[in-house]
Amino acid sequence: MIFASDLDRTLIYSKRAIEDLDNLQEFSSLVPVEMKDGMPVSYMTSQSFDSLKLLHESVLFVPITTRTSEQFKRITLFSEQMPVRYAVTSNGANILLDGQVDQEWKEQITRQLNCETMVQEEFIQHLLNEGLEFKGHLKYAENLFFYYILDERITLKEKSRIGEKIAHLGWRTSLQGKKLYFIPKCINKGAALKYIQEKSGIKTMAGAGDSILDFDFLQYCSQRFVPKHGELAAEGNLEGFTITKAKGLKAGEEIANHLASQVLLNT
Repeated sequence: MIFASDLDRTLIYSKRAIEDLDNLQEFSSLVPVEMKDGMPVSYMTSQSFDSLKLLHESVLFVPITTRTSEQFKRITLFSEQMPVRYAVTSNGANILLDGQVDQEWKEQITRQLNCETMVQEEFIQHLLNEGLEFKGHLKYAENLFFYYILDERITLKEKSRIGEKIAHLGWRTSLQGKKLYFIPKCINKGAALKYIQEKSGIKTMAGAGDSILDFDFLQYCSQRFVPKHGELAAEGNLEGFTITKAKGLKAGEEIANHLASQVLLNT
């Protein structure tokens, strides 16, 4: 089996996410899984860590993230404790095979970007022409897509209106906390996971993710887990998906525990 999972706000949680979603005093021990400038910045519960370790040893675990490859490499969990064969970064634009960029996949994505999507600079200018200006910090991801860290949150309804205005240009949006993403449609996690599935020859897949961007790969999974707190759960219409009972760190723990218990039953 393949277990494909989003990372941030699904399995791992930054300090900001923990402040938003959890009462930190409820957790006596958290496992640091990401370091930045020598300091821990993201965590899992110890139970979630143990369950993921069991999964890592028993199935093909594939992290799938909107993080760039460099941001992904900050996660010590995968460079030290649980090295992975495959990882999907940059929302599907890159596949890492044993830590190195899969060039076959990279060339395929480059061809699609050139044929199907308005170039990034022109697209940003289009947003300005449409009066779509956002208060916040603009960040670029490997010159593939970009996002705003907003000064103030916007509603899902506002995000949907923005999406309607740009869909015909080959771009789409996702809102994750205060981060508003603009991503070419051809860059998606689902296509990347299908590529890995074909390469590995494994038919059965389970998946977990919290955002609209995760639907792209969850639709191919026979088991689909969605954290209660996420963008995807808020959108509704999730027949065939399992919404966690808990939110925050405990949601990640619930997902990992559930799949780990299945593995134990089948051994």
